[in-house]
Amino acid sequence: MGESSSIEESINLDAINLIAHEIKEVRDLGKEIIIVIGGGNIFRGIKGAIKGINRSTADYMGMLATLINSLALQDAIEKLGIPTRVQSAITINAVAEPFIRRKAIRHLEKGRIVIFAAGTGNPFFTTDTAAVLRAIEMNADVVLKATKVDGIYDDDPLKNPSAKKYSLISYKDAITKRLKVMDSTAFTMCMDNDLPIIVFDLFKKGNLKKIVDGDLVGTLVSNKKSEFV
Repeated sequence: MGESSSIEESINLDAINLIAHEIKEVRDLGKEIIIVIGGGNIFRGIKGAIKGINRSTADYMGMLATLINSLALQDAIEKLGIPTRVQSAITINAVAEPFIRRKAIRHLEKGRIVIFAAGTGNPFFTTDTAAVLRAIEMNADVVLKATKVDGIYDDDPLKNPSAKKYSLISYKDAITKRLKVMDSTAFTMCMDNDLPIIVFDLFKKGNLKKIVDGDLVGTLVSNKKSEFV
């Protein structure tokens, strides 16, 4: 397989550019933005482990995949004229800064977007958990969980046409119902720190800005009672 074909199959540049423009709309409102990006389009640690790779090794490979995606997104955002920094939980000084909380805060104060790569830097932790951890460390107001669906349902809407969408779901319900949109560790950390989560479809143009403007988009996960749409 040729090199260009491999890149096209692993990184969707159209999607990267769409995300960059959505981020720019929010950045233009003067909002501080931190991003944690996954690497599942390139390599997912848990799947590598299932195929026989040592779990720790597979997870480190997945962390490196997140760094590749982070650099691609950084490039797309900076082409729109927005200064961006990538900080990695795994030290790779040639392409990214090491994660330093105070330095990341300073970047935000200077109007830069910060992308956190390589998860927590530890195996056995998901990107979801890394995102929540960084959000807590950076005193974020909310975690925006960007997906390809328009919120959280009580069943898989692709398999069950009668599945009902939550407009609001409590942390406890999200955990006890074992909803797969985020792992239980991430939900628990948000619950313990009273950090709300909004699960939404990133690929519907304008959704990110609508959320920042206060519109009801997707599903809100908080300590309030669950409600269906």
